[in-house]
Amino acid sequence: MAGRMKGKVALVTAAGQGIGRAIATAFITEGAMVIATDVDDGKLKGLKAKQRVKLDVLKPKEIEALAKAVNKEFGGLDALANVAGVVHHGSVLDATDAEWDFAFDLNVRSMHRMIQAFLPGMLKKGGGAIVNMSSAASSVRGVPTRYIYGTTKAAVIGLTKSVAMDFIKQGVRVNAICPGTIESPSFRDRVAAHSKRSGKSAKAALQDFIDRQPMGRIGTAEEVASLAVFLACDESKFISGHIHLIDGGWAL
Repeated sequence: MAGRMKGKVALVTAAGQGIGRAIATAFITEGAMVIATDVDDGKLKGLKAKQRVKLDVLKPKEIEALAKAVNKEFGGLDALANVAGVVHHGSVLDATDAEWDFAFDLNVRSMHRMIQAFLPGMLKKGGGAIVNMSSAASSVRGVPTRYIYGTTKAAVIGLTKSVAMDFIKQGVRVNAICPGTIESPSFRDRVAAHSKRSGKSAKAALQDFIDRQPMGRIGTAEEVASLAVFLACDESKFISGHIHLIDGGWAL
């Protein structure tokens, strides 16, 4: 069913590759006017977005400037997909303060900044939908050697529920997507790192990730994007403040 986001103005962070690009593409296919952003704007080439914008979500002034421009041109957003993030490897004994600070800044505070900047425009338009990218590796389940990552993604769930509760009566819906293992460039980086640490071949390292999936395969970015479309469009207008697992049964 096409046109589910026709006429809606949507912004996607980390739209240059992986899940972010799949979401931006799906929003465009469904008729949205998409503002696709990435810290590396070269990765945005080929996206038929309304705007392709270089944006570093770690820099508040860049976010504020973009929000001002979007509000002026479009009167605010109808949908915001916060996708930017990073995955750290290791346990509590491996974690450094620098890694901890960077992960919280990118995985959590960037969403805070984006919501704080773009929510006022949504409210003026009478509402909207915010989709935050969390993970099954969070408060949903513990995952070996994902200490920092799991902690930040648990924080994203708390952030999602808090904003949803504060603005539920004002027409703003906020939901979190919790993917399992999804095919993407960053996933391939993790496979390569696992191969190097374990001494296993790339094929065997990949199989380790597949073996932990009850469905026996890795998910696709397009599958996650389909869920994001549902949460951003009016089909889900009675849903807010919830986590939505798309993990192939990994958290069963």
